[in-house]
Amino acid sequence: MSAELQASRQDATLILTLSNPGAKNALHPDMYAAAIETLSTAERDDSVRAVVLTGADQCFCSGGNLNRLLENRSRDKSVQAESIDNLHGWVEAIRDCPKPVIAAVEGVAAGAGFSLALACDLIVAGASTKFVMAYVNVGLTPDGGGSWFLTRALPRQLAAEILLEGKSILAPRLHELGLVNKLVADGTALDTALAWAEDLSVRSPNAVERIKSLTHEALDNTLAQHFESEKRNFVESLHHRDAQEGISAFLEKRKPHYK
Repeated sequence: MSAELQASRQDATLILTLSNPGAKNALHPDMYAAAIETLSTAERDDSVRAVVLTGADQCFCSGGNLNRLLENRSRDKSVQAESIDNLHGWVEAIRDCPKPVIAAVEGVAAGAGFSLALACDLIVAGASTKFVMAYVNVGLTPDGGGSWFLTRALPRQLAAEILLEGKSILAPRLHELGLVNKLVADGTALDTALAWAEDLSVRSPNAVERIKSLTHEALDNTLAQHFESEKRNFVESLHHRDAQEGISAFLEKRKPHYK
């Protein structure tokens, strides 16, 4: 069986499953293009309200395939550069997707697999899950935005420790640090993520998309810039049909139903 990205649906949730049997779901370039295309399609599909990214067989992802990397050493540097560009395209597709993306992580999230989890809006992890940026252990440096995400989510010294030591860090520790949203019993991360996705799917699609965008903008905006962005989004949201339904439902003491 080859490495692939499997796509399935559960109600309004798109489920993307990393699958590479016998290799702890190690990444493959074929996954990158499939992920970008699938997320692009989901972006245009109003029936998709949330996305869950997970791994097959109770393991999220062991990162890159070292044998393939060794092979690429004998090829032109452009081969590896193109592969990384495509990985980064996947990360950008997760970030740009207007729907919330939840990582359901079990087993291990290593290297670029860790980066993919960090790119998601929310992370659910099994209690014994190991996260690791082990690039330094094999003489390499991070890709997939791992160093970018970690230095924004954690104190710089702690991010440097994780990247420089290349040691595993358990899910409970990342939960304490705020990187993992929900810490759950092993084997239940996917079910928890799907339940969370279902909960998010009944909320205003317009508001969810705009809130996701605001949280990303906040990383680089000045306060003055963000005031303007918040004002623009609030005014546009107020005049969107979702606000009409949401406000009316609240005043009428009923659940809103968004189209």
